[in-house]
Amino acid sequence: MKKQEGIHYEFNSIADAHRAFDLPKPLHPLISLINGATVPNNVSTPAGSHVLNFYKISYKPRLSGKLKYGQHHYDFDGGGLLFAAPRQIIGSYADDETSPANCSLYTLLIHPDFLQGYPLVQKIKQYGFFSYTANEALHLSEQEKDTIISIFEMIETELNSRIDDFSQDVIIAQIELLLSFANRFYKRQFITRKVVNNDLLQKLENILDEHFNQTQSLSQGLPTVAQLAEQLNVSSSYLSDMLRSLTGRNAQQHIHDKLIEKAKEVLSTTNLSVGEVAYSLGFEYTQSFSKLFKAKTNLSPLEFRQQFN
Repeated sequence: MKKQEGIHYEFNSIADAHRAFDLPKPLHPLISLINGATVPNNVSTPAGSHVLNFYKISYKPRLSGKLKYGQHHYDFDGGGLLFAAPRQIIGSYADDETSPANCSLYTLLIHPDFLQGYPLVQKIKQYGFFSYTANEALHLSEQEKDTIISIFEMIETELNSRIDDFSQDVIIAQIELLLSFANRFYKRQFITRKVVNNDLLQKLENILDEHFNQTQSLSQGLPTVAQLAEQLNVSSSYLSDMLRSLTGRNAQQHIHDKLIEKAKEVLSTTNLSVGEVAYSLGFEYTQSFSKLFKAKTNLSPLEFRQQFN
């Protein structure tokens, strides 16, 4: 374990994490399942935020307190899953939702090297929820909780059994199953929290309208997904996945759709040159604007304008 200038701890291996929490040595150097029910209450927990060089999936029986979605707070008393990808900074141990020694019933730690040689080494990077923040946790129904717990128990049983030629194949399959169910349950969560997400969508629309209607678009440049997510108080991954569930379009596509909508309005109602339209929308180069416009409409900006003459 390495302390970085008083900012956070860095765990380079799963064994590092076990040592930091005074846990027994992991049974396998590249994967560990920590059962919170067996962790002593007096286990020591280092203070400060931390960075993991491996994947972390935690099931917490109670996500208590107020969690923030967009600009609103919601009370959650049920259990849920939290995910962290390698190199992701996680909050301080004092209040960290994912702290394996204090809060979680199960915490699965997976070093990327454990996945080498399996399609999962690439597929796991496609799950956006590994980039979500703690306030975007997966909240589980009772039935969903039972499903997730049963998979953790299968992994625990396999890790505690005699290692043989099939052990890694079996554990990889169980991890894939866990992630597939998590993906399904997140899709359900986007649906059941539709009111929240529609509110978030409306706020996004207002931000984009304000941006493209302001004369400051040129100086600000094009809005980025990261900027919009920050204004909405959600992660970029969550914003894109939420939009995809509601509209079928990710955040970048949504920005482009809004931009083309505004470009059509300006081209059809003003005499501004194509270059002036491009600059007014935040493009540094006219060619970039023309290329995007044609890709979205199958017409060049001039061809589109000629339809109105």
